[in-house]
Amino acid sequence: MALSKLEKRIRIKRRVRGKISGSADLPRLSVYKSNKEIYAQLIDDKDGKTLASASSREKGVDANGTKSEVSAAVGKAIAAKAIAAGIETIVFDRNGFVYHGRVKALADGAREGGLKF
Repeated sequence: MALSKLEKRIRIKRRVRGKISGSADLPRLSVYKSNKEIYAQLIDDKDGKTLASASSREKGVDANGTKSEVSAAVGKAIAAKAIAAGIETIVFDRNGFVYHGRVKALADGAREGGLKF
């Protein structure tokens, strides 16, 4: 029996997470997207803490336009919060999603905001 779309994503996620992890100096930028919204978190895996987060549901994020435009705005918002927290370099975790479309737009928005991957 073939794997479902979710099962495939979880397998990819496990494979990727085996290779990357975040720390206080170099946190992991984790991305999650649903059909309507997109979320981003900066995570310190060693302490198990979320350092900053942003989503398309927040009031400070401009949620007008296409989903890709909203994703870019979320990327800029997480970059601004990271810079305010003194974080400039990160490790990008696409969370099993294909690096295309909204995930790529969020990454590009974070780069525009000043984060280095």
